[in-house]
Amino acid sequence: MLHRNWLTAGAVCVAMALVVAAAAYFYSQRPTSADGQAMILPVDPTPLVAVTKSGERSFSIEIADTSNEREAGLMFRQDMADDHGMLFVFEESRDLTFWMKNTPMPLDLIFVGQDGRIRAIRQGEPQSEAIISPGEPVRFVLELKAGTAARDGIADGDLLRHPAIGTAPGPANPAPDKGDAPSANPN
Repeated sequence: MLHRNWLTAGAVCVAMALVVAAAAYFYSQRPTSADGQAMILPVDPTPLVAVTKSGERSFSIEIADTSNEREAGLMFRQDMADDHGMLFVFEESRDLTFWMKNTPMPLDLIFVGQDGRIRAIRQGEPQSEAIISPGEPVRFVLELKAGTAARDGIADGDLLRHPAIGTAPGPANPAPDKGDAPSANPN
């Protein structure tokens, strides 16, 4: 009986080791910016809409909302559809700087405030290490193929709409009242 328990325990340990080894292998196969491969994130089911003076323009987007995703961004991406982009979501508005190292495509970088309004549009040159910044705190950055903003009439002050934009508490979106906020009407 004791012999069978040792065999069972040994088989369980071997099975667990195989599962851990397989998980480590498959996890290591995920593309990252460190291995020179493009990171492809899932396309968000809700399109991002740019509201411009000449109408609305929709884009399919990938959302980079973790530090690893934001760091990799569109690095090593060779091409992208004209109506596709990547939305970088940060935890709070702050001074942001981007660069184009390891990014072979020229891009429009659209810097967006907490309220969803475009604060600045900058051009990114392929492979450049030059700093790209809006010059003021922003919370979101939308990267599109170079020339898309001009072609579609997207300009400073235009509004971007998407569930990921403007959903965090801030001046434009106060935190929900859970019954503990002071009343605006004292009567």
